[in-house]
Amino acid sequence: MEGLAANPLPTSPAAPPLVEVEDLNVRFVTRESTVRAVNGVSFTMAPGEVLCMLGESGSGKSVTMRALMRLLPPKRARIDGRVRVAGQDVLAMDDGALRRFRGGTVSMIFQEPMTAFDPVARVGDQIAEVVALHRGTSRKAGRARALELFDLVKIPSAQRRLDAYPHELSGGLRQRAMIAMALSCEPKLLLADEPTTALDATVQIQVLILLRRLQREMGMSVIFVTHDLGVAAEIADRVAVMYAGRVVESGTVRQVLRDPLHPYTGGLLASTVHDQPRDRDLETIAGAPPDLRNLPPGCKFAPRCPQVGGECLGAEPDARHPVAGRMARCVRVPHHQHEREFA
Repeated sequence: MEGLAANPLPTSPAAPPLVEVEDLNVRFVTRESTVRAVNGVSFTMAPGEVLCMLGESGSGKSVTMRALMRLLPPKRARIDGRVRVAGQDVLAMDDGALRRFRGGTVSMIFQEPMTAFDPVARVGDQIAEVVALHRGTSRKAGRARALELFDLVKIPSAQRRLDAYPHELSGGLRQRAMIAMALSCEPKLLLADEPTTALDATVQIQVLILLRRLQREMGMSVIFVTHDLGVAAEIADRVAVMYAGRVVESGTVRQVLRDPLHPYTGGLLASTVHDQPRDRDLETIAGAPPDLRNLPPGCKFAPRCPQVGGECLGAEPDARHPVAGRMARCVRVPHHQHEREFA
């Protein structure tokens, strides 16, 4: 994959982590059942780092992202664990602190901008409102900042687009406008939840190049959720593969995509069209993801795994670290050293 050599790990190893997540669990509780959406996720991120979360739909990627901003419905979602971003305890914040935190410290680019923008307000006014709220400026100054951002994200005829309503913009322009809003207060951490899924291939590449350039220029950390391995190869420094609400493998983008340790990661790589011979049928991962309301014992991937054995069906596999910086939850991966990151 062409992007594998393009993204060296940034920052000094002495730099304190920007993001610290420890044993994060998210449950959605209803009268009928409890959905265990995120199960013991732990990781850290350095300032200026780009992390890609990979996995099928329902693996817990987006729920993990929303938990970092406390965007999950409080009446149904039960969150426990430890989440610290820029030294702030996110799970202990009151409503006022959360409002300052969202947009000021952490911002999010959602998958579908049409549902994220207010359909009856002009795009420029919506960005100006965000700037005025977090920076204490006037609406006029907020609109000036919005114009700067539209130029930054390469929106043509930026002055005229400020007065457009969301439905008057194309999908690519709406996505760029959402990126502008997310960057309006210069956040330290940007969460991007499959921001190119609804775009055609040409526009998708343009948006990815734009995000990577802005990340480097602004020194932001980015968590990028995707199911597209090509996207991960182009934009990530590190990769975390999620399955059934748990990180099952992690490492640098080169390590994970070139030498997968977990059978699930190998299945994902084998089922992509990239670098596959034209005369060979694509492989698929047999079966379906487990029911998060009734998770099986042992390894959650065991019912679909081509390498399953009796040892996979007892206890949940622990986090194994065959080399520094690598982790995989599989009994076939040898132990080397104990590390907490992505435990």
